[in-house]
Amino acid sequence: MTELLQAAISPPNLLPTGLLVFVLLYWLTVIVGLLDMKTVDLDISDHGHFHYDSHAPHDGLGTSWLNGALAFFNLGRIPLMVFLSFVFLPLWVGSILANYYTGNTSLLLGLAFLLPLFIGSLFVAKFLTLPFVKLFTALEKDHDGGAVVIGKVCTVLLPATADRLGQAAVRIDGAPLMLNIRSTGTPLAKGESGLVIDFDDQRRCYLVEPYHTS
Repeated sequence: MTELLQAAISPPNLLPTGLLVFVLLYWLTVIVGLLDMKTVDLDISDHGHFHYDSHAPHDGLGTSWLNGALAFFNLGRIPLMVFLSFVFLPLWVGSILANYYTGNTSLLLGLAFLLPLFIGSLFVAKFLTLPFVKLFTALEKDHDGGAVVIGKVCTVLLPATADRLGQAAVRIDGAPLMLNIRSTGTPLAKGESGLVIDFDDQRRCYLVEPYHTS
């Protein structure tokens, strides 16, 4: 363990270690509720995906190629930080192994290793994230059953405010359905009951207000 730690903080591995620490800290803040999963997403819309205006004057073959590349690696179908997590982990492992087996202690040579390792990690991430594509597609769906959900009472699972995305569960025909939610104003705490009043098409989430049975 000590040897691995020493390798992780050695000069040729500092950059991939820093990237791995970044995603670990990010997920820690998500777990404790300080951030939601889409806070660090690079997006134009508000629901966490890459979008490019196909009618923009500068669009052409270059933008089409870029959109195709992003789609190939599942970007736009899963949150950016989920994808980066699956890139940085194999990048870190590959860097540790490459520098260990070559006996490299040089920062410059370590950086040279990163380019092929990064390209390889992109392809590894593509296949590791395939199971998540269907999951996030279902979560992001424009809910054909949305009308069924609206007006239902839900239980808050992750805190939500008007600006921060949370999650709630609502029972439809006895089965729990997970919803991405934002509050209409009053913050919603974990465990509270809420009333689903509308669906925000732009933000791709449900609007929920506190619900009291008294």
